[in-house]
Amino acid sequence: MAAADSLDVIGVIGAGKLGKALGQRSVAAGHRTLMAGSGDAGAIRGHLQLAVPGAEAGTVDEVIEAADVVILALPLAQHGVLPASALAGKVVVDAMNYWWESDGIRDEYADPLTSTSEIVQSTFADARVVKAFNHVGYHDVEDLWADAGSPDRIAVAIAGDDADAVARVGRVVDSFGFDPLPIGALRQGVMLEPNTMAFGASEDADGLQRVMAMFPKTARGRAVLAVRGGHI
Repeated sequence: MAAADSLDVIGVIGAGKLGKALGQRSVAAGHRTLMAGSGDAGAIRGHLQLAVPGAEAGTVDEVIEAADVVILALPLAQHGVLPASALAGKVVVDAMNYWWESDGIRDEYADPLTSTSEIVQSTFADARVVKAFNHVGYHDVEDLWADAGSPDRIAVAIAGDDADAVARVGRVVDSFGFDPLPIGALRQGVMLEPNTMAFGASEDADGLQRVMAMFPKTARGRAVLAVRGGHI
């Protein structure tokens, strides 16, 4: 494990099942880890002390200010309430998904012409948004991590337009116990969204690449290709 002072400070926005699992992996990896929920920091501090020992609870503003890498693990429709100016220049990991049950019916989130991560990037225009951790379940984050080089290690796909940010998130993914698999530009993160074969897949890098290669053959893939001129 790298020295703690050489590791990025990780901020997790969202204290639900995925947020807690990511916070646990961050603490275990030796990162200074800060977490914020949707409510008052004091209200979740006791909860986090039990659920994510070693993490520091704070307000959204405090977490964003202190973090080098900010992971968004909250309902997608809530991301717009975050302070865009505070996220300027930050590496922002979009681990969110569109669920109509929690987000409401939002046609823009289902539009095959764009990906939800591109919408997040447009909201935080001055941040460096990278899609990661959205396609693995919180239980996989909790249970399927493994040391580097382990034959049982699963891959986490990463999509982003900023090469430095993608590399930085790759190092975070690796430290959490997963093999980082860059798949291309942020728009290609559409292959990782719900209703795709990659969503929920617990595969090594080769297996995940094979699953994503089947995207054009799926109903969602055909819809995306139809409106994007045959290109993902």
